[in-house]
Amino acid sequence: MAQLRLIVGLGNPGAQYERTRHNVGADWVRRLAADYQIPLSSESKFKGEVGRGLIAGVDLRLLIPTTYMNLSGEAVGAIARFYKIAPSELLIAYDEMAFAPGLVRFKQGGGDNGHNGLKSVRAGLGTGDYPRMRMGVGHPGHKSLVTAYLTGQKMPVEEARQVEEATWFPAAVVEDLVHGRWQQVMNVVHLDGKSAAQNDDKHDDEKDAKKDDKGDGREQTSEE
Repeated sequence: MAQLRLIVGLGNPGAQYERTRHNVGADWVRRLAADYQIPLSSESKFKGEVGRGLIAGVDLRLLIPTTYMNLSGEAVGAIARFYKIAPSELLIAYDEMAFAPGLVRFKQGGGDNGHNGLKSVRAGLGTGDYPRMRMGVGHPGHKSLVTAYLTGQKMPVEEARQVEEATWFPAAVVEDLVHGRWQQVMNVVHLDGKSAAQNDDKHDDEKDAKKDDKGDGREQTSEE
């Protein structure tokens, strides 16, 4: 159980991608920064927007990479190496098509499941064994629709509301999160309880093993 030193929200830079499904991780980190009054500023050596502050008494950094999604690991790797942050001391928040909007799951390690941001983070850190916050955005139904679904349209208002509500955590959960008490976090956040959360992890690991080679239908674009 490692206390967090870095929270990362994945997304694409620029107004074109604001409020798209692929940017839900970055949007959550922006809300976290606002809630805890942590200013974010662009730092070129870390290829992203970076802030530092106290969350539930823990001194940590926030990072939103300003690379495109498929280069996110360049930013994550750079800041982790500079501050000697171990993979177990960071949390990556990102969009998950396997879950409906409003569903959030935390997970330790696993495969990339066709997500180019995660592939890049794995390359930047040299491992995929890091804590993850998986934010449901739903699936368009066919792989040919994935790119437009994730990056080419704004989230409908109701979906955006569901995501925002699901990722607003009570103070006690935030405290557990930044202290790396993942089981306590999952017991509260995972909607169907501890046993279902454990079953999800097992099921997801099996899916990761099957999908790492063929992905989940995400198109391999520069934005992803």
